[in-house]
Amino acid sequence: MSALICVARIGAAHGVRGAVKLWTFTEDPFAVKRYGPLLSKDGKRQFELAQAREAKDHLVATFKGVTTRDEAERLNGIELYVAREKLPATDPGEYYHTDLIGLAAVTTAGDALGRVFAIHNFGAGDIIEIAPLKGATMLLPFTNAVVPEVDIAGGRVVIELPQEIEGDVPSPSRPGEGRDS
Repeated sequence: MSALICVARIGAAHGVRGAVKLWTFTEDPFAVKRYGPLLSKDGKRQFELAQAREAKDHLVATFKGVTTRDEAERLNGIELYVAREKLPATDPGEYYHTDLIGLAAVTTAGDALGRVFAIHNFGAGDIIEIAPLKGATMLLPFTNAVVPEVDIAGGRVVIELPQEIEGDVPSPSRPGEGRDS
């Protein structure tokens, strides 16, 4: 089976006729309708979208074969996937997160930092998580300033490490140093 890409997550039931809240991860929320049957993470279950309409920040959707609130409630939390080849090609400078996972992370000087572990978005923009060769993972803004080069064919991302990360406080070398009193 080809790589599966998560395109949506089913939320709470909506109403009494089997509708659910559907949180999509696609640029166009209605793109999930064009991919054909959506799959569970293990690829064993298929979900065919019957209808979808726009709501405040999600879709309200129904799936074929789901007609009651009880059936809809049992779907809450299921992530929906499509095969990678069903997704459209990306424009230059755009990437699917899955294409970045596992790439080597190097500094602008060429020093190895580790590998891309994940891409997150907690609401304020994308964050790239680097799993270093040793030590704790690094979370960095996924911006052109911090990640000036993404070379998928070459298997690497180039990282310009920030001099200071907002909120970091240097640890004082002697009592009273490094902090305002």
